[in-house]
Amino acid sequence: MIDRMRSRLPGRPDAASAPDAGDDATATARTPSFAAVTTAAVTSSPAPSAERGPRLRKGVRALAVASAQLLLIAAALVVVGWVFGKLWPVLLPVILGLLFATVLWPPTRLLRRLHFPPALAALVVLLLFFAVVGGLFTWIVPQVADQAGELADAATAGLQDVQQWVTGPPLNLGEDQIGQAVDQVINSIQGNAQNIAGYALTGVSAVGNGLLNLVLALVLAFFFIKDGPRWLPWLAAQTGPKVAPHVAALSYKTWTTLSEFIRQQALVGFVDAFFIGLGLWILDVPLVLPLAVLTFFGAFIPIIGAFVAGAFAVLIALVSNGWQTALIVLVIVLVVQQLEGNVLQPIIQGRGLNLHAAVVILAVTAGGSLYGILGTFLGVPVAALIAVVYRYVRDELDGRTPEVADDGTRVQVTGDETGATVVRERVTTPGQGAADPPADAEPPARPPA
Repeated sequence: MIDRMRSRLPGRPDAASAPDAGDDATATARTPSFAAVTTAAVTSSPAPSAERGPRLRKGVRALAVASAQLLLIAAALVVVGWVFGKLWPVLLPVILGLLFATVLWPPTRLLRRLHFPPALAALVVLLLFFAVVGGLFTWIVPQVADQAGELADAATAGLQDVQQWVTGPPLNLGEDQIGQAVDQVINSIQGNAQNIAGYALTGVSAVGNGLLNLVLALVLAFFFIKDGPRWLPWLAAQTGPKVAPHVAALSYKTWTTLSEFIRQQALVGFVDAFFIGLGLWILDVPLVLPLAVLTFFGAFIPIIGAFVAGAFAVLIALVSNGWQTALIVLVIVLVVQQLEGNVLQPIIQGRGLNLHAAVVILAVTAGGSLYGILGTFLGVPVAALIAVVYRYVRDELDGRTPEVADDGTRVQVTGDETGATVVRERVTTPGQGAADPPADAEPPARPPA
């Protein structure tokens, strides 16, 4: 034992480390001898640094925090979507009323500048809107009723031509086979008569709900255009001085975006309806005015609406005038849509929604899958509003002061306990004096209850 301890003292050679101590003979499986390896293996990987472990733990911790935040955001979106779904019967008239208000506000503002009272200006504009829409449908419905019989006869003749073509070469199907196919279709319809009746009742109920929502939306639009200027002071008054400029700026941007969407799609729809309707009129296709109106309203569902309206025009031309006219109508529709998509859209979209075509298609698809036809119509403006909020937050994070307008002013709320209003104050920049006095202030208005 003493000899073993002496051998481990500093300065004395260790028997196990001596080259002639018989390492191969004394090495055990518990303490292997690496000196016995004649050539050491070399790898190109760098040796681990002392910071690898702490950095790995830091990265895992950051990933865990980001994952938790992502899960919380996803849960919040699910809850918000559930709440919106429950409140959809209330939100739908409000959204439609806002869209109607974007159309009716410019003439209302003109009448108010002519010293019309707000309520009278809103009522006059709303009555004119009813007169225009009612007159348009009064003009269209008789034409559809008069030409529906001709189209039915043309469709019957077309089916007879199809039957003759099917029974002739190269298909050579017998009339008994065609009769069996027709009988199968009739039996299938009779077997599902109860389901079809249920679908019809559901459709009638949907139409009734749609009319009710439309009337309610028009009533709300009346109040929006009558009391619209008081909305921003009321909303800004619910916040503090620091938040009010952001609330006002976002309100202006979202309103401008909605108005620009309506104007842009109305211009696109008018161009499509005019040129496609002109082509249908030259080719003597029936239902020119209804098809032109359908094309105009189809433009409010970007990309998909134009496709559906063009398909209806080609179908009517095929039934009434034959495949040669239908082919010409198809060419006209494609040419007009290409000119609109490649020439007109880039010009007006630069100052409009500024959304990529893929985003537009995804928005229309998502809206249609969630809320049907109304969802296809509302999908693009909702996506545009989301883009406005995203860009505003991004600019604010980058320190670009998005609440400041192009003229160097921002909105601020002012007033007292009797009412509040918003004024534009000029933002002081380095090298300038004190802020200029508030501009374009309106008389304080009592906020709505």
